Amino acid sequence: MSTLHGKTIIISGGSRGIGEAIAVRAARDGANIALLAKTAEPHPKLPGTLYTAAKAIEDAGGQALPIVGDVRDDTSVEAAIARTAEQFGGIDIVLNNASAIDLTPTESVSMKRYDLMQDINARGSFLLSKLAIPYLKLAENAHILTLSPPISLDEKWFQAGHLAYSIAKYSMSLVTVGLAAELRPYGIAANSLWPRTTIDTAAIRNVVGAELAAKSRTPEIMADAAHAILTKPSTEATGNFYLDDEVLAAEGVTDFAKYRVGGREEDLQLDFWVESRTP
Repeated sequence: MSTLHGKTIIISGGSRGIGEAIAVRAARDGANIALLAKTAEPHPKLPGTLYTAAKAIEDAGGQALPIVGDVRDDTSVEAAIARTAEQFGGIDIVLNNASAIDLTPTESVSMKRYDLMQDINARGSFLLSKLAIPYLKLAENAHILTLSPPISLDEKWFQAGHLAYSIAKYSMSLVTVGLAAELRPYGIAANSLWPRTTIDTAAIRNVVGAELAAKSRTPEIMADAAHAILTKPSTEATGNFYLDDEVLAAEGVTDFAKYRVGGREEDLQLDFWVESRTP
């Protein structure tokens, strides 16, 4: 299988950045894409809305279903799942993309921000996946893909001053571990995808540091890697923690220059939880 034509994908977030890029790449195949996001109105600091992303999907050749909702709210997610299945006749793929980031050290981080990250990252990924399972069991080549890192217990990832964020992202990764084991008998794949380098998104510019943009890759590398994963047989590729360029290298890609924002390959900034510069 090399295309997502006719497949139905529900994405948490997706109004901008990596989620939108993955959606647009799938739309070029003719996929149906439901976007569950809160951004109905333009944000003063963040580009894009649910509706601009839906237009980009349709312009690329897909069908879009924008749903204003909150991945933290059970009723909202239940309604989004039902609307998606009713509109497109089922659900083939879940993409857990919505995520909150706060790099404040433990002593200073507010519990409100801690709870927000847990609710969006961990609980949101669990909830969206959980409610989609009955539909995924009926789908051919069903996938759950979560944008979360490989788990490393090296203390340097906790010393860095973002324990709260690490806990939230690793919780998403644990969702992958558990779902891969639980859903394997049904032929439903559960995998995680993470970028080797920082990706030029609003989160990088506004939270981590705008100066990193020039040392980053574009969201399209994540979109192409996600496409490669989601077109693999679900019975053969589950329980994996993929890095974006590692996936593409396995597909025969040798030149990653087109994904660079600027500068040289050796100047790229490694993302959190990534040890090596080479696939």
